Amino acid sequence: MPEFGQAFTTKMSVAHFKDEQWSEVQVQPLAPLNLHPATHVLHYSSTCFEGLKAYRWEDGSIHLFRYAENIKRLRNSARSLCLPVPSYELVECAIIDAVKSVVDEIPNLPGALYIRPTLIGSELNIGAAGRGSTEAILYVITSPVGDYFSGGIRPLKLLIDDENMRSTPKFGQVKTGGNYAASLESVTQARAEFNADQVLFCPDGQVQETGAANFIMIKNKTIITKSLDGSILPGITRDSLLKLAASSGYEIEELNYTVTELLSWLPESEAFMSGTAAVVSPVGSMIHEGIEYLVGGNGDVGEQTMQLRSALTAIQTGKTTDQWAWTSRL
Repeated sequence: MPEFGQAFTTKMSVAHFKDEQWSEVQVQPLAPLNLHPATHVLHYSSTCFEGLKAYRWEDGSIHLFRYAENIKRLRNSARSLCLPVPSYELVECAIIDAVKSVVDEIPNLPGALYIRPTLIGSELNIGAAGRGSTEAILYVITSPVGDYFSGGIRPLKLLIDDENMRSTPKFGQVKTGGNYAASLESVTQARAEFNADQVLFCPDGQVQETGAANFIMIKNKTIITKSLDGSILPGITRDSLLKLAASSGYEIEELNYTVTELLSWLPESEAFMSGTAAVVSPVGSMIHEGIEYLVGGNGDVGEQTMQLRSALTAIQTGKTTDQWAWTSRL
């Protein structure tokens, strides 16, 4: 199977906002969008998106995981970007119609169907730098994906950047392409100079998140993660893991903490990144001011980290009881 996110199904769903109203959702063959060179999104980055998965369980049934939370977050992102906000029902219809139209293309476990709802400003106006787009396109494309760690899970290396921000203040909670673009230079340099996999952004020494995922630590039986203050994405995988951990007897601490505190905790802790694509990506080492620090003292994949990952994937794939009703059968 191609690298994650590079294969696509044959259908997509689309809806348009024009003249103050949304059209009905249409399922159509996957094809390029016809965008005028003056389209708002191309000049002023009026775009937000989501990422979620559908799974084909062993009995052949198809299940979405916590899609309602993705819809809520997309609508919140649209408000922050001053885009026309689609109704919950419209986004739900676009997601479900897109998935149902390609049921035969959803892979068996451990594969899944990655779902990418996207909202873009489509007004033709290069003079609209000071306001939101009055027109928009909502579309949902889907991608059959294999196990993210097909080559085996390995501990990742992070570079601690205690100067730069991943996003502007209060805008880190918005899932917009601009946030990812803003982190690329730091991540690219970290790979070239330190062979790091990702960057942990810690402006003014305050730990936030990595360029593409939330950051979580396990210290004894305590889960430590940055509080949701607008500077980081309210990750749905993050929230799921925190709830699972709490139900398993972990103490949850969502707080503001510093790089100094982080480094002092590392020898007796585990660390990982969380997100839809990989669910959990273990962190084995961190570089700060040219010094490499091993997580847990040995840099190995953490046992508790993998237990949490297994608990969540078991719910997503129907292999254990879903006490939170997170999965929805189509």
